[in-house]
Amino acid sequence: MPGKIFLVIKREYLARVKKRSFLLATLITPLIFPTILGLFLWIALSDPSTETPILIEVVDENNAYFLESNEMYTFSYGGLNPEEAKNLVQDGQRFGFLYIPELNLERPQGITFYSEETPALSMVSSLEASLKQKIEEFRLFASGIDPAVLSSLKTNVNIQSIIVGEPGGERVSNSIVNYAVGFLAGILIYTFIFVYGNQIMQGVIEEKSSRIIEILVSSLKPFQLMMGKILGIGAVGLTQFLIWIFLISAVSSLVMGYFGMKMPQQQMLEMSGQEGLFPETGQESIAEMVQLVQGIDFLQLTITFLIYFVGGYLLYGAFFAAIGAAVDSPSDAQQFMFPVTIPLLIAYMGLFIFVLDDPNSRVSYWLSIIPFTSPVAMMGRVSFGVPWQELALSIGLLVAGFLSTTWMAGKIYRIGILVHGTKVGYKVLWKWLKDSG
Repeated sequence: MPGKIFLVIKREYLARVKKRSFLLATLITPLIFPTILGLFLWIALSDPSTETPILIEVVDENNAYFLESNEMYTFSYGGLNPEEAKNLVQDGQRFGFLYIPELNLERPQGITFYSEETPALSMVSSLEASLKQKIEEFRLFASGIDPAVLSSLKTNVNIQSIIVGEPGGERVSNSIVNYAVGFLAGILIYTFIFVYGNQIMQGVIEEKSSRIIEILVSSLKPFQLMMGKILGIGAVGLTQFLIWIFLISAVSSLVMGYFGMKMPQQQMLEMSGQEGLFPETGQESIAEMVQLVQGIDFLQLTITFLIYFVGGYLLYGAFFAAIGAAVDSPSDAQQFMFPVTIPLLIAYMGLFIFVLDDPNSRVSYWLSIIPFTSPVAMMGRVSFGVPWQELALSIGLLVAGFLSTTWMAGKIYRIGILVHGTKVGYKVLWKWLKDSG
């Protein structure tokens, strides 16, 4: 049996890898993201507004609120009235003018910005922040408090997170890093299951409609054919993902290098190389980064990712194969896709709402234990640290879930693969599942 399944895997893999559509998708898709990145960088760098500061006229009825110019905005105080300032804007001599009426410090209202086009959100936010700071300073003076003294009392507090384990097993943790790792791993698994699960279904439907399947089952058992197709398409997906990761990284580095920019990892390496230039801050930041890297168990993360990556794909791949065998066209498959995709969507939403926010909550625990949601949810928890008992239970249930779905899908596949022109519903599927022949 393993030999025949391997032959199906080889057939599926080579048949898809040699297709022109596979080669085009594999080579062109990684170029899309760097191209978009390069386009945005080119537009941003060639935008004249980014080369010179934006000129803004300020009409201050209080003669008190002086805004300091910076690299982005230049503020002009010409002592003009609102009509004169408005004329400057209409003549194109100013981008806009900021009108500050006489303000009540308790309730500052009536501040207005005039321009011929809608200002950027970042500009409005910057003006609001600058005026807020000035008004707060005046209110502090009015209360008899020196803003400089109050500013000197402010301090930043950074709490370092330490995971306490066995003696000598403490490790540094960072929620932002763990969030990013969990987010990326969970989304990758979700995307892989959805994209290549659909490919399994489409492949089965195509072979069934072309009657090639009738020739194949004459020398293979339906279960062998189903398993070979699932594993073969999965191998194609893994190959494509590895090529994408390599090409996207390489091309993105070239694009950013062309515009005189560096990838984040290059910047980190240069910072570590310049440690001696900043003996105080450099050594502390580098030591902190080293501790964060050491705090991530890459071996456990990689092994766990591969287990859930493969386990989740096999669990749902069997369902997609069964759906393809039960219908004659993709439009007929929609009624069966809904109950299969619902657990995936629950896992996707749960990853953001519960798991990444609080990986140790009760909801996060159950999402990472139930086989239908665990491939996505558990990857969101692993980077934060999961007890080995929970990990073992989750993997065990995932394996049991995969075996169960494969058994059920195999019964549907065995009958449905040879059925043509019959309207299949849930009652028919239930009869096929109960069929012991």
